Amino acid sequence: MSILAKIAEIENEMARTQRNKATAHHLGLLKARLAKLRRELITPKGGSGGATGEGFDVAKTGDARIGFVGFPSVGKSTLLSNLAGVYSEVAAYEFTTLTTVPGVIRYKGAKIQLLDLPGIIEGAKDGKGRGRQVIAVARTCNLILIVLDVLKPLGHKKLIEHELEGFGIRLNKQPPNIGFKKKDKGGINFTATCAQSELDAETVKSILAEYKIHNADITLRSDSTADDLIDVVEGNRVYIPCIYVLNKIDQISIEELDIIYKVPHCVPISAHHRWNFDDLLEKMWDYLKLVRIYTKPKGQLPDYTSPVVLPDERTSVEDFCLKIHKNLIKELKYALVWGSSVKHNPQKVGKDHVLEDEDVIQLVKK
Repeated sequence: MSILAKIAEIENEMARTQRNKATAHHLGLLKARLAKLRRELITPKGGSGGATGEGFDVAKTGDARIGFVGFPSVGKSTLLSNLAGVYSEVAAYEFTTLTTVPGVIRYKGAKIQLLDLPGIIEGAKDGKGRGRQVIAVARTCNLILIVLDVLKPLGHKKLIEHELEGFGIRLNKQPPNIGFKKKDKGGINFTATCAQSELDAETVKSILAEYKIHNADITLRSDSTADDLIDVVEGNRVYIPCIYVLNKIDQISIEELDIIYKVPHCVPISAHHRWNFDDLLEKMWDYLKLVRIYTKPKGQLPDYTSPVVLPDERTSVEDFCLKIHKNLIKELKYALVWGSSVKHNPQKVGKDHVLEDEDVIQLVKK
């Protein structure tokens, strides 16, 4: 029996099973089995690497990477060529783009790499089409733009989300607040700091048993589901922010546009006519959460043209030094900072000081 057949069988059984307290345990087990099979699909067992799809993964350049995901011919390539001025082959038939096409835009001083990925088809997560490689590249992005056609309704959105979820990509979600620590002995130690609607000690034990884990500490700090627990145990999930880009709005009425604006994480545009690009760029910037730091050589004015761009979660002076060169931190005596992260301008700070957006920094070496 192939992996796909096993997956289909489990999915059928899950669809047949009624959902209530009595079957929660059984469903949890099935979900864990499903997650294991999915992982086997993504990472094929053993053997030599063999030939991979050529021209797929693109070297990472710039400060952030944005992937365009969508079905064939929804206007991903048009959007890329109009945003970045890169020529990605455009035609009116499906599957025009066959490999990843990179482009770079400069926005607010940051270099952002845009990737036009080939169209995803249904069943991509099961290895159909070029789907597996496409989603593997999507996993490395800092932000995913799901490009949808306004005229083909939200069914497409569901399908693409389903494909990405099957690949361990979680869109617009935070990692579940679950403590998980393997041990050598002592059985399973289960603590919940708040009321749980779905998981109990039995279910947790059976899910872990499915992974052959019999000794572990599990702490649930929020009301979690079986899927959350499986995500934590699998440990290969990536949490990526996502914007839904609704293309081809030149073909609908104003009233419909008003309704579309109310959908969360959503920007309506027209790639062909270049409508509403500024709104899209602004939203992309918000979701990337980048921090710009300007440098100031001694005795000169700050250089406002090319900031050093850091990700939101790593913005200490030490991270700033590492971004420039890894030996810089050894020579650092202290730094002078102007901006919103300090009380006095300038202020002397050490390597642990956390910088904020648009701060100006001057490094003083030993």
